Amino acid sequence: MKNKYYNNAIIGGKNITASYSKTGELLRVMYPNPDFRSWMDEFLTGVKINDSGMIYLHEDCNNQYNQYYTENTNILNTKIFNTYFQLQIKQTDFVLLKNSILVKKYEFENKNSIDLKVNFLIHSKLLSDTNNMVGSEVKYNTLIQYCHDYSLYLFSSSSLLSYQLNNTKENISSGEIYDKDYIGMSCDSSISYDIGIVKPGEKKKLVIYLYFKDNTKLDIAEGKTNSKQLEEQFLKEIAEIKKIDVQKEEQNVERYWKKYVKEHLTIPLKPETNNLNKKWNKIYQRSILLFPLLINQETGGISAAVEIDEEMRKCGRYSYCWPRDAVWVTKALDLVNMTKETEKFYKIFCKETQSKNGMWEQRFFTEGKLAPCWGYQIDETASVIYGIYEHYKIVKDIKFLKDVYKMCENATKFLEIYLDNVLGTKDESDVVKKEIEQTYHTEGRNKLPVSYDLWEMHEGVHLYSLSAIYAAFEAMKQIHIVLKPNYEQNNRLKVEAMNKLEEKMIKYQEEIKKYILTNLYDENTKTFSRNLNDNRTDISELGMIVPFALFSAKEKKVKNTIEKINMTLRTYTGGYLRFEQDHYCGGTSPWPIATLWMAMYYQKAGERKKAKECIEFVVNSANEHGLLGEQVDNQTMQPNWVIGLRMGPRYVYFGDGSYRYLKELLEMLHIMLTRIRRRSLKK
Repeated sequence: MKNKYYNNAIIGGKNITASYSKTGELLRVMYPNPDFRSWMDEFLTGVKINDSGMIYLHEDCNNQYNQYYTENTNILNTKIFNTYFQLQIKQTDFVLLKNSILVKKYEFENKNSIDLKVNFLIHSKLLSDTNNMVGSEVKYNTLIQYCHDYSLYLFSSSSLLSYQLNNTKENISSGEIYDKDYIGMSCDSSISYDIGIVKPGEKKKLVIYLYFKDNTKLDIAEGKTNSKQLEEQFLKEIAEIKKIDVQKEEQNVERYWKKYVKEHLTIPLKPETNNLNKKWNKIYQRSILLFPLLINQETGGISAAVEIDEEMRKCGRYSYCWPRDAVWVTKALDLVNMTKETEKFYKIFCKETQSKNGMWEQRFFTEGKLAPCWGYQIDETASVIYGIYEHYKIVKDIKFLKDVYKMCENATKFLEIYLDNVLGTKDESDVVKKEIEQTYHTEGRNKLPVSYDLWEMHEGVHLYSLSAIYAAFEAMKQIHIVLKPNYEQNNRLKVEAMNKLEEKMIKYQEEIKKYILTNLYDENTKTFSRNLNDNRTDISELGMIVPFALFSAKEKKVKNTIEKINMTLRTYTGGYLRFEQDHYCGGTSPWPIATLWMAMYYQKAGERKKAKECIEFVVNSANEHGLLGEQVDNQTMQPNWVIGLRMGPRYVYFGDGSYRYLKELLEMLHIMLTRIRRRSLKK
């Protein structure tokens, strides 16, 4: 997947999440989980018209493009018009509701005055983690590609015209492939179909199925199934799929997603009296459609984004679950009535991934396995406790709190250990030191470790992280208020333990505030600093106000800090940078997460006009489908990098298709605009 960074559109369904370029090229297919490896290194389609060579559908100087979703669905349409031959091709992509099948429907319409002889060609190259671990064969009119434990079956109800296995990319460019296997095990193979003669004004159709299969679920090893039975099963499955009424299935998919959107439109759409409102509505609805495509349906783990940088040429991978980021996504999920998904995240994913000492590591795969980490972030642990109580405030389910209380209690104890050593509230006993060292893999260091910031770039004691811990303790106190009445008559010991923990947390909160005001407040500038050793301005300083509420939005110290942020991080286009002297992807592009974070601050401060300006900047930066990017290009005002993020802490999820940095996107947008709208309605 070299240099094909930008996902412009995303679709999905049962176990499949797929992304596309502006021209309709299939870039990535994630199966069976939204963060599982992408199967596609290349999936190139094209036509041979009359005596031409291969005309690639998604990259030709004579092609014109128009891409759009079927309204309020995850059905993607791409119209491709070849101006030279006057052939229009409509490509429609969607995932079936009940099968792991991606359908690609093509309609060929001749707008020329002469007959056009059309052949359709596909070059499919699967991505392998290891060289020579992908193979292919053609059986029963089907291209079968094997990769480790999975298979891709590529077929149509139409018969194959020709095929060529391995080392086919150069040959197919001529528009001709031959029934041959080069035995190169090069991961790429090609097939073609004869569309036939398309007369002027005539339309012809072709339907391609991409059927993904998990071979680990087969029972060969246990002797329950033999090769003959497998072949019979395969033939039966293919035959049944070919019988599908594609038009009817597309209608079913369309009805499903439209109903899904309607069920989750908890905030009324804005009257589409202007372009801004139209864009707002599109972002809102696209967010609802994107959420389920990034959630592991079994564990509740939430992927940060559909992958964009497999070879880590620019940033490193995005397709993981960061507990902190996922917490902010759950707040967005609750806002749009996806409370069951939120509960699954906390009751299954968080329980399965919590370490024995109570912490959560930096990031995980959505199935719950530990992902590659390079440090720890204390706010990951604090955010989970905070998020649990935020969810309870929505659902008011005491049983939920009881189910997760032990998990929260263990996490709280871990936070205490961290604070005892950072704040000096206890001596560094050998026991505590050993616990910290074992937890954070700090063998060989001369001093106890400190946490990375939420940007995962700087070690230190951070204002944002301490604010998150403060809020976690506040959440635990509120959880106790809810739960204690249920134990007062039957379990006095439980109540006493809660009371003791509350007393400790109150003292810790006092110490946190004292530490911040002593060490992270600059008396010379009268502003807060992001950490002990680095006074560069950082948008995450807002965490002490929104959402963690250590300080009031109108305090003088806070207002001075906001002025510093505006002088340092606000760009000439109106958006905000993450932090001063940021070099990531050039460091000059504003971030939706940063800009929306400012909107949330302004809303708390009662500065509605400034809040609205920030929101409008982000809304106007969405792409044509209502998807936001991690950053915004100052020149084009279009998404710049990682389109399709969930938007997590670093980015909030608001309809972006983007999540990594989810911090307050959906929430910012949803909560912010909702409150502004409701106030205006009152007037």
